[in-house]
Amino acid sequence: MPLGLGRRKKAPPLVENEEAEPGRSGLGVGEPGPLGGSGAGESQMGLPPPPAALRPRLVFHTQLAHGSPTGRIEGFTNVKELYGKIAEAFRLPAAEVMFCTLNTHKVDMDKLLGGQIGLEDFIFAHVKGQRKEVEVFKSEEALGLTITDNGAGYAFIKRIKEGSVIDHIQLISVGDMIEAINGQSLLGCRHYEVARLLKELPRGRTFTLKLTEPRKAFDMISQRSAGGHPGSGPQLGTGRGTLRLRSRGPATVEDLPSAFEEKAIEKVDDLLESYMGIRDTELAATMVELGKDKRNPDELAEALDERLGDFAFPDEFVFDVWGAIGDAKVGRY
Repeated sequence: MPLGLGRRKKAPPLVENEEAEPGRSGLGVGEPGPLGGSGAGESQMGLPPPPAALRPRLVFHTQLAHGSPTGRIEGFTNVKELYGKIAEAFRLPAAEVMFCTLNTHKVDMDKLLGGQIGLEDFIFAHVKGQRKEVEVFKSEEALGLTITDNGAGYAFIKRIKEGSVIDHIQLISVGDMIEAINGQSLLGCRHYEVARLLKELPRGRTFTLKLTEPRKAFDMISQRSAGGHPGSGPQLGTGRGTLRLRSRGPATVEDLPSAFEEKAIEKVDDLLESYMGIRDTELAATMVELGKDKRNPDELAEALDERLGDFAFPDEFVFDVWGAIGDAKVGRY
């Protein structure tokens, strides 16, 4: 059967609140619940999960990236709840938290917190800093931006391609949150929606970006932070395992990804950037999870449509994802 035969794709909405997301491409709001035990949110043999008092208590240390005392947070199951806990610890509005990095206070996109946190990772929270408005002349079809989001309604710049249109505008930096394009608010938009809007802007015209940069520590002022590098892959802690945050259901403690999973996730994330202008290791991990046991590309296409239908992935992209997962399985890196 040819790939994609009979597939019906629905176009994603232009603006969609993260709370309404049926499945996670980034990280959405999950059902309230305590942290899961090892490997799954429910016990073996079909029994209900153990009482909350008997589940492991996971405590993480955190600081504000621009400088603060160390705080302790626990009891979150998704990114929005994590930001809420950080806000409580430092007495900030939760909306002030832009994104988090692991084990560094710098705006390092290789250390961006995604869907997994190493159990011994230190969390640095980057909060809103200076707002700015920039006019950009779109002289080329591609602006040279890679977009990601924080899982809580903010899309921001993860990478700027060297020599691109945006690279020549020093006021725009990696880590800047994209608040609006030509006055249209993007708060609540997913990364792929923002990337699509930027791509659809007409060439040869000027448009306006409203941005908010993360507040910087003294040693970061006047630096233009570098984006993540292709092939760097997600940076996880080297502790006993990872806490995986999910869009629905409790967070779960899992083993570190296998070598196959790490490489497959890296390759799928590269494909997301190539086809869609976004990077999202948790979305890539979900796609690898859906595809690793599928027998052919059509089965993968059906699984992606069912779980991630809002993305309306093109057939050629699905075929390349199938190939990337297959290559990683047999060690063709």
